[in-house]
Amino acid sequence: MKTKIALLTVITLLTLACSALVPSAPTRTPQPTVSPWISSGLTLQSSPWKEAGDKPPYQIEAQIPQLVGADDSRVQIFNDYLTEIVKNEVEIFKTDTLSYASAPPIANGSSLDIQYQLIGQRGDVWSLQFLVMLYMDGAAHPSHYSISVNYDLANSREIQLSELFVPNADYLKTISDFCAAELSARDIGFEDFSVGAAPDLGNYTRWNLADDGSLIITFDEYQVASYAAGPQTVKIPISQLKEIINPSGALALFEVR
Repeated sequence: MKTKIALLTVITLLTLACSALVPSAPTRTPQPTVSPWISSGLTLQSSPWKEAGDKPPYQIEAQIPQLVGADDSRVQIFNDYLTEIVKNEVEIFKTDTLSYASAPPIANGSSLDIQYQLIGQRGDVWSLQFLVMLYMDGAAHPSHYSISVNYDLANSREIQLSELFVPNADYLKTISDFCAAELSARDIGFEDFSVGAAPDLGNYTRWNLADDGSLIITFDEYQVASYAAGPQTVKIPISQLKEIINPSGALALFEVR
């Protein structure tokens, strides 16, 4: 009996010794998921611009959108691009608007105000809209207009409307037909301004991609309605454009699935 117990003890010890010689599987530390987008972790902040003068009297206030959160050179290129848009509007205001301002001033002088809003952002596509209001001293009322920016951050370039659709698609007619139908249903006297929504590329330079899955078309004052009616926007659901969407284009990124 003692012999059997001793033998079992030896076998157990040998088994444990052999097990100790077998290397254990290495413990894997979970790796963080790396986003393929430059925009991951970026935030949009405002950089204020204020300026005033007295010959002739004027005031300028602007908010410049700037991306922060990465050292990538493409981010700085985009920020510089947005800054240049504002600088250009300021320069036009100074050289054109102020040259026609009344002298001596009738009111409190001329003014320029530039704000912006982020309409949509998916992947590395950023869609913003600048809202500009300017007043020339002596004018009956201020004027308003917008500037759309649809930007591919990864490739440092503006996105063209035609790129949203498959080659050879009659996208302008599709967009124009939808907008005309929407505008005709509004009490804005569209029938007298319908040429402003005709399928001409010049009528569709102000567009944005929205996070809710739509293509937004903006018509500034006087384009499709009187000044009193104000600017008009038409929201086209991407589902209405499904047949002509470029599957590898920016618009496809905003499609709600």
